[in-house]
Amino acid sequence: MKSQLKKVKKDLILKKFKLGFGKFMVIKPILASVNISGVITSIKDGVAIVYGLRSGLASEMIYTSTSTYPNGMILNLHKSFVSVVIFGNLRYKYGTRVFRTKRLMSIPVSMKLFGRVIDSLGSTVDGGLKIGSKVFKKVDTKAIGIIQRQSVSEPMLTGLISIDAMTPIGCGQRELIIGDRQTGKTSVAIDSILNQLKYGFLFCIYVAIGQKKGSVAKIVDFFFKGRVSKKAKRSLIVISSSSSEAATLQFLAPYTGCTIGE
Repeated sequence: MKSQLKKVKKDLILKKFKLGFGKFMVIKPILASVNISGVITSIKDGVAIVYGLRSGLASEMIYTSTSTYPNGMILNLHKSFVSVVIFGNLRYKYGTRVFRTKRLMSIPVSMKLFGRVIDSLGSTVDGGLKIGSKVFKKVDTKAIGIIQRQSVSEPMLTGLISIDAMTPIGCGQRELIIGDRQTGKTSVAIDSILNQLKYGFLFCIYVAIGQKKGSVAKIVDFFFKGRVSKKAKRSLIVISSSSSEAATLQFLAPYTGCTIGE
């Protein structure tokens, strides 16, 4: 903080304004906006070109002059400008002011997220009460090294005999479900979550990317209003980024799920 304050003091520009009272002058310090704010010069497909944010960081959240909360993220750094991806289907015009938050992309994390449906930014979308969390975790973090990781020693049962008998899956292990369309990939994932809610002990996070809102609503009703609703409200989180949302939010959805899981 001290080094930042020193830089701010160095960036103070003294400008003189004549008020028309003879030799009477007013000296007004103006903060150099080259490091704190920028201007949108062009925007296309949810990506804005911003000039002026020379000290911006990659993955840093930004906000515009029309809002008080972060609604964008710096994605690419160039010599004279930065590329900013806009959250949601917000429309900004040429000349809109953009400000730094000096905080990398992060989402609120809380145990109250269990039993709720949230979006890629960690905000609830199920119509319930908002979750106030003071703990924020960075979305893009360095993965733990192989040596520091705990070895896989406990099995993770999916509830499907054919998979459990032939494919050994352990707790902490990553397992891909690959297949063509309409072959039952989502059914395998839902059955695995259902088996853990009934007989298991794991926390589950279901991330729906690019699906229709109606399909996600059916899955949510199945878990939170069905026979396993009590257990689901204690150990299941649903992250929804439907096909109608911006590509930026769909891009962030899996990162949000991994961050909450960690």
